[in-house]
Amino acid sequence: MVTAETAVALPALVLLAVMLVWGVVAAGAQIRCVDAARAGARAAARGDGDAAAVAAAAARTARRSRSRWTPPPPGSPSRPPALAPAASPPCCPSTSPPPR
Repeated sequence: MVTAETAVALPALVLLAVMLVWGVVAAGAQIRCVDAARAGARAAARGDGDAAAVAAAAARTARRSRSRWTPPPPGSPSRPPALAPAASPPCCPSTSPPPR
């Protein structure tokens, strides 16, 4: 009698526990990311230079961090170029309605 209820409830409880742990880990990663961004922005606002701002942000990240950010190579634009308007596809050269 108790076996059927346990067979249904136990996987649901395990799933709930896994989801709660995942949520706590994700929230912790978000907090570390915001803290690192704040430290880097503060260093950049003080005018410490790009290398110091990156170093300040990197010092705040967790040692277990999987992602690594590398600065762009010298001479490259610091911001991506503005997006050009999309060209019309070759099958439809005009966006105006066909003549009647």
